[in-house]
Amino acid sequence: MKREELIDALYESIGETCVTGSDVAHIEIHSNEVLGVHLVPGFEVEAEALSDGIRATITVRRNQKIEQPVRICFGLLEESGTQKIDMKIRLEEASRVAILASCTFPNAVEILHTMDAQIEIGKKAEYIYLERHVHGSKGGVKVIPRAKIVLDEGARFRTDFELLKGRVGKIDIDYDAECRSHSIIDMAARISGRGDDRIVIHEKADLKGEGAHGVFRTNIAIRDTARAEIKNILTVSAPFARGHVDCKEVVQDRAIANAIPIVEVQHPKAHVT
Repeated sequence: MKREELIDALYESIGETCVTGSDVAHIEIHSNEVLGVHLVPGFEVEAEALSDGIRATITVRRNQKIEQPVRICFGLLEESGTQKIDMKIRLEEASRVAILASCTFPNAVEILHTMDAQIEIGKKAEYIYLERHVHGSKGGVKVIPRAKIVLDEGARFRTDFELLKGRVGKIDIDYDAECRSHSIIDMAARISGRGDDRIVIHEKADLKGEGAHGVFRTNIAIRDTARAEIKNILTVSAPFARGHVDCKEVVQDRAIANAIPIVEVQHPKAHVT
């Protein structure tokens, strides 16, 4: 396929048209190739192709508020292959960006997609990351994202993972966050599994700064012989820090769901529900 045809196919698989408009930043990545990049002032990207993926650094400069959500489309249209994303994200002080990431593997029979992310959110900066997936009907994809997140004083981070279409295959999410004073973290996931799908979600946040807030929200529905393991860990060690864990599972047939909330409160003026 030509580059333009690949970009069209990536967006068509999620039911959308290609991004247009000079005020919308967007990046399209197929396999280990960056097909297209359009940037806006204050939003910077450096990308390097690897043998089986991409290494990228995203920076939002100090005081820059990116008005329109940034679109990133990752994908593999073939039946088999590997896509590894090595990502460093840095929001400088008082900046803001929202990223809508679409990950599409519509024909997956044997696909591995991994992401290792280092995320630093500066003082009073805000980062929103919405991740939407489209998979094939055969359950032939493994999605393995890992993230280390640091929120500086007054920073905000929200992430929302959703499977829009297709079989899960295997999803194994592992996020670990450090939250400093008056920062806020909100992590949510909504996934439905069937057949022999496997869902693993491990989320951890250390609310170590005064007045830090953390919320984990998970909604899982599974049937047939699918399995899900949800492990949320909130550690609260500062005064007036607040945390909440909310996990809901709907189970049918011979499916099995295992939810493990772990709460550790280390200060008498902290509160977790």
